[in-house]
Amino acid sequence: MIGLADFGIILLTAVVAAAAVAVLAGVALRLARHKSMLFRLLIVVGATVASMAAATIAIAAEMYISDHDLLVLFWMMGVTAAISLAGAAVIGVGITRTSDRLRSTARAVGDGQIVVPEDHDGLEFAALARELADTSQRLARSREEVATLDESRRRLVAWISHDLRTPLAALRAMAESLEDGVAEDPARYYRQIRLQTETLGSMVEDLFVLSKIQTGTLSLHMGPVSLFDLVSDAVADLHPVAASRSITLKESRTGNLTLFGDARELSRVIDNLLMNAIQHSPANSEILISARETGDEHVALSVVDAGGGIPEEDLGKIFDAGWRGTPSRTPSTAAGMSAGAGLGLAIVAGIVEAHAGGVSVRNVPGGCRFDVTLPRFGARAA
Repeated sequence: MIGLADFGIILLTAVVAAAAVAVLAGVALRLARHKSMLFRLLIVVGATVASMAAATIAIAAEMYISDHDLLVLFWMMGVTAAISLAGAAVIGVGITRTSDRLRSTARAVGDGQIVVPEDHDGLEFAALARELADTSQRLARSREEVATLDESRRRLVAWISHDLRTPLAALRAMAESLEDGVAEDPARYYRQIRLQTETLGSMVEDLFVLSKIQTGTLSLHMGPVSLFDLVSDAVADLHPVAASRSITLKESRTGNLTLFGDARELSRVIDNLLMNAIQHSPANSEILISARETGDEHVALSVVDAGGGIPEEDLGKIFDAGWRGTPSRTPSTAAGMSAGAGLGLAIVAGIVEAHAGGVSVRNVPGGCRFDVTLPRFGARAA
């Protein structure tokens, strides 16, 4: 049995030796904070071995063991230290290589490459490799979305510039004719100026609404709204436009059609869908607008026209800002109303999504069908 006094001396000696080595190791690590991980790992392992060696030597000196035994102890500790440092070096080289591979992977991610997770030793390194691979895929998707958005905005700017040029040129020509006194029918020129001004106002309004949708600043005043009333008002407002082109608007409704939404913005949705149908439907055709209750706590609005349908390759672009699906980008008019800047369906999609709804389009015999689904008032309010 070791006496209490001897145990205290052994413990104190070990603590003092370990503390001294720990202080030196801390200073060394501080000075080597910008060195490689391998070098710092060797410092840690060397400090551990040195701490044990210092405590052992100090205790051996207190025990007054023979010179032969002390020499054996030194050799044993030296061999053990060398093997420990060699093992630490091997492990450190492996860690350094893994670090280099992860650094190369991170550089590839920064360069826009898509990387796959590699098999690394160590749970933390493997998790980091997987996270880098996931990050590369997310960045790739983000870059594609940004590129698509930038391309869409460039097309929109080009189309809007073209569309604005036509009414502005007409306004300038008519203003110059009136100013020079060469207009044969000034009253007709005044009417045309008013129509062109309304065209510009409609385009600016569409741009303003679309900008609020894309920036997330569209303000909705939510409340219970009757879809039937919205449809009836839209049909009444656009009936003269449709009649001027010999087009019939036919509406039908079934079920509880109370929505939870913004009446003004939902009216804009219905007006845009109907105007789109009127502009693309031939004379003496019929447009059917129906509203019904679905079985999943939603109401559905459908607009079916006889415009001949949309090419399958263009169905995915129909809700893009500025897309019209016609070679000419010049707005057409119907009964004095402008076709706008090709933003109507993009605005429809944005407003519907802001109401937690969905919009889709598909071809039907002789035309195409737009379907809008929106939450019922009771379902949304609950």
